[in-house]
Amino acid sequence: MAATPVRTAWEPLTPRGVAAFAQARLRRLWLVQFVVAMLVGGAVAWLLHEGFFPTVTSALEQLPAEGEIRRATLDWHGTSPQLLAEGRFLSFAVDLDRSGEVRSLAHFQLEFGKTNVRLHSLLGYASTDYPAGWIIAANRTELLPRWGAWRPVLLAVTIVGVVAYLFGSWLLLATLYCGPVWLLGYFGNRELTLFASWKLAGAALMPGALAMVGAILFYGIGMLDLVQMGFALAVHVLLGWVYLGVSTMFVPHIGAIKPGANPFTPELK
Repeated sequence: MAATPVRTAWEPLTPRGVAAFAQARLRRLWLVQFVVAMLVGGAVAWLLHEGFFPTVTSALEQLPAEGEIRRATLDWHGTSPQLLAEGRFLSFAVDLDRSGEVRSLAHFQLEFGKTNVRLHSLLGYASTDYPAGWIIAANRTELLPRWGAWRPVLLAVTIVGVVAYLFGSWLLLATLYCGPVWLLGYFGNRELTLFASWKLAGAALMPGALAMVGAILFYGIGMLDLVQMGFALAVHVLLGWVYLGVSTMFVPHIGAIKPGANPFTPELK
C-alpha cells in the first residue's frame, strides 16, 4: 500500500493541507494564523472605513453647534425628531420623545433620546441610559475635529483587536477540539499525538476564517444582506467542524512506509 506523502504545511485551504500542519512546527502554524488573522482584520477595517465611517462623518456634520449630555440627559439644540445621516449599513437619528417617526432602511440605526440611546436592527432594539456623572459633547464644533483625528487610530485598533481576538479564540477552540481529533486519529490508526491533534485543530479553523473574509467583502459591496451575513457566520463555524473531521483522514497511518525508505532494510536504532 502506498504511503501518504509528507507535505509541507503552507496552505490551510484543503483537508490535506490542514493535515500537514499536524506534523509541522508550531511557528509555521502561528505564521499562517497570523496571516489569516491580518486578512480578517483588514477586511473588517475596510468595511468600517467604506461602509460605516462615512455615515458617522455625515451625522457629525449635521449636529448643532452647541449641545451636550449632562446628568444623563441630552441637551439638544436642534430639531427633533430628525434623521441625521443614513447609509446602507448605519443611520443616526434624534428622537427626544420617542415618537417613532424616524425610521431607516439601514441595517443598524442609532437613535438618541432624551435620557438614553437605542440601537435598532432586525432583531428589535436595545437601549442604554446615558452615563450619570459624565459630560459628553453633542455638537459638531467639538466632535467633528476629534473624529477626524481618531478615525485612523480606530482603524488600527480594530485590526489589532481582531487579530488578538482571533488568536485567543483559536487557542481556546483548538484546545477544546484536540481531544475529539485525537480520538478520531486513534480509532483511525493515524499518527496523531495530542499535540499534533491540537495543531491540526488550529489549522482546521483557518478555512472558516478565510470564508469570513470573503463574506465581509461581499457584504461590504452589497452582494450579501444582513440575514445572509448571519448565515455566512454560521457556515464558517460548520466549515471548521467539517475540516476537523475530514482532515484526520489525510494524516499518515501509524507504521506507514515513508517515501524513499526501503521496507526490506531494518531501521538502525
